[in-house]
Amino acid sequence: MSVSVFPSYFGGGVVIRGAPLLMAHSGNIYWVDSVNGTDDSAKGQFDSPLATLDYAVGRCTANQGDIIVAKAGHVETVTAAAGLDLDVAGIAVVGLGTGSDRATINFTTATTADMDVDAANITLVNLLFTGGIDALAGPIDINAADCTMIGCETRDVTGQATDFIVTDANATRLLIDGWIHRGAAAAGADTAITIVGADGSTIRNFWIDGNFAVAAIENVTTAATNLSVYGDKPSFIRNRNSADVCFTAVSTATGNVGPNIYARLADDAANITEAFVGADMQFYQDIAIVNADGESSMLTNITASTDA
Repeated sequence: MSVSVFPSYFGGGVVIRGAPLLMAHSGNIYWVDSVNGTDDSAKGQFDSPLATLDYAVGRCTANQGDIIVAKAGHVETVTAAAGLDLDVAGIAVVGLGTGSDRATINFTTATTADMDVDAANITLVNLLFTGGIDALAGPIDINAADCTMIGCETRDVTGQATDFIVTDANATRLLIDGWIHRGAAAAGADTAITIVGADGSTIRNFWIDGNFAVAAIENVTTAATNLSVYGDKPSFIRNRNSADVCFTAVSTATGNVGPNIYARLADDAANITEAFVGADMQFYQDIAIVNADGESSMLTNITASTDA
């Protein structure tokens, strides 16, 4: 059993095997359970949980490190734009459970249904996000600084989200770590994540699979600065679309891509150079690409530096 000081994204405390020891935490703790909970100001304890994350957010106080814990089996249904608004700074939302029993946020009914991250220093841990309607237009919408997503999964269930995670330029210093995206094999998606501006964003340690007409990871409209996409351990992208692009950025975007990225393309074609695009980015090997069954990968053949 490992015991450690809780990482900075929980504002101090104690961790046992990666889970927070909540009694040692200085902020308020609110428990949520859609199966047995009730949204009432007298609720929120383990034995008398609230029913929704949305109500729990309203109980939190900004910047005192409050934590919302969603029990295993919790399902939060979001049916409209800003149907879940994380608008209290400095809170964390922790999902319990594993696999399909993990605390889940499901977007359905309207293609505009989304969860907005509208306050700074929000942390999301071990949550499953599911697309319950075709053509969702950015169900995770990050619009504030220092958002952190740890060990979360995004998953197409009905049809395909057009872009599952989107940011605007206010999402500076975004950190996404340990992300799994299970996109649909059928066409309909553009990206798994679309980044607009957002200085200092980091996406690391990921497993992304989908049919992306644009790219698995895209920076668009406003150039990102100091963007980092890499793996501390092997990180994987599969694009099932003949576009064959895994990463693309505005030509003036800056930052680093690689190392430890392994990519699978849809077509056995002259597509290796085009799989990772960023004219002002730096690329660090290994970025390994394979484009057909039964083949081994080759390293990206983007122009290499020379000792000249």
